[in-house]
Amino acid sequence: MSATPLWTSSAMAEAMRASINGALPQAVSGLSIDSRTIAPGEAYFAIKGDVHDGHDFVVAALKAGAGLAVVEAAQREKFASDAPLLVVDDVLAGLVDLSRAARARLDAQVIAVTGSVGKTSTKEALRRVLGAQGQTHASAASFNNHWGVPLSLARCPATVRFAIFEIGMNHSGEIEPLVKLVRPQVAVITTVEPVHLEFFAGIEAIADAKAEIFAGVEPGGAVVLNRDNSQFARLQRRAKKLGISRIVSFGADEKSDARLLEVSLHSACSAVHANILGHDVTYKLGMPGRHMAMNSLAVLAAASLAGADLALAALSLSQIEPAAGRGVRRALELANGEATLIDESYNANPASMAAALNVLGQAAVGPHGRRIAVLGDMLELGPTSPALHRGLNEAVKANHIDLVYCCGPLMRNLWDALSTGKRGGYAESAADLEAQAVAAIRAGDAIMIKGSLGSKMKTIVDALEKRFPGKTAHDEAAV
Repeated sequence: MSATPLWTSSAMAEAMRASINGALPQAVSGLSIDSRTIAPGEAYFAIKGDVHDGHDFVVAALKAGAGLAVVEAAQREKFASDAPLLVVDDVLAGLVDLSRAARARLDAQVIAVTGSVGKTSTKEALRRVLGAQGQTHASAASFNNHWGVPLSLARCPATVRFAIFEIGMNHSGEIEPLVKLVRPQVAVITTVEPVHLEFFAGIEAIADAKAEIFAGVEPGGAVVLNRDNSQFARLQRRAKKLGISRIVSFGADEKSDARLLEVSLHSACSAVHANILGHDVTYKLGMPGRHMAMNSLAVLAAASLAGADLALAALSLSQIEPAAGRGVRRALELANGEATLIDESYNANPASMAAALNVLGQAAVGPHGRRIAVLGDMLELGPTSPALHRGLNEAVKANHIDLVYCCGPLMRNLWDALSTGKRGGYAESAADLEAQAVAAIRAGDAIMIKGSLGSKMKTIVDALEKRFPGKTAHDEAAV
């Protein structure tokens, strides 16, 4: 157990109004909802998921060293009479109660991040930037939903200086209850784009759903908004209506408070010159793409609003790295050289697809290398989906992509729009496309793989890494 425990058992019981069963440890070192990865001394929460009921794994969690388990009263009798348990009416509700207690004990600058694209990358950049200046806690992975946000908050140590939480949604009404748990002093909306259109009437409705984040901003707090985005004015009006007076904008627009002045794009990094809240800064950004340069403005603005040192924050941006499935690069070892794999397989929508194709267009290739895109279906786009998939052809052409491999019935729309010379291959699923994509690679190529999570493009990433074991690729450009 760590020197400073995360929670005492008595504080957990009080926060969750739980009854105590068995001999509990004095304190726990962490919280987990996964019996497979739980560490000794952690508390296990038996959450009911869409597929599994966590109560089925309580015994395994305790056997693996969990200090205690949080279970619902209706299933208490499944476990030994002396099992170390905190018993509640509903485990998820108990976790939410614990997250409220976690927020109440915090004396930290809290930042919440949402947006159609770039939430996780922005959150991770803030983690890196603020972590260099004080104890910092941030959501793990993409824990941004109805259980991920309370779990991330409940895991936050009381002693941190900064805390960053990612908040996601695909339906109206999902952000507000979560942001009211987080109660940030700074809220960031990276951008509003046509995603989840299956569940929304249009982009304005998406903007209104994102604007729910304003409902939890602490009195005197600030919001950071993308001035270049079509929904900026709508978001600005909503923030003002809710009494938020500190509205900080970022973008290339000359009226932006955090303004991009110049950017030099390299294959795996960028050089940025910007003015952040009246201060000129020049910095290296450790990730490629104009979209990343734009989001770095939001990172620096939010960090400044949270009281961080701007110069040190800008310096830290050279150290940021992409999160898993969001642009991680691997050097694939072929018999006669190397190829570069860009793993964008975590998720996709039209805006992030266009950004990823732009990054691929900037990627370095060998003398006979090609830029190859392997693309899976973008999901939850509603009736406009065929047109949005076809529309990716413009980004393919603009970024001089040499070959495109498509999989899925929706991506067939792009396949049909491609010129014959750019058609690499098509299949109905990622599993069926796998052999074609693996066989296509040759030394000097740069291959980018992307699709919505449900299109399972990670299977092709895994196949390439297994066939051509390599190493993490790093850009050596002097910036």
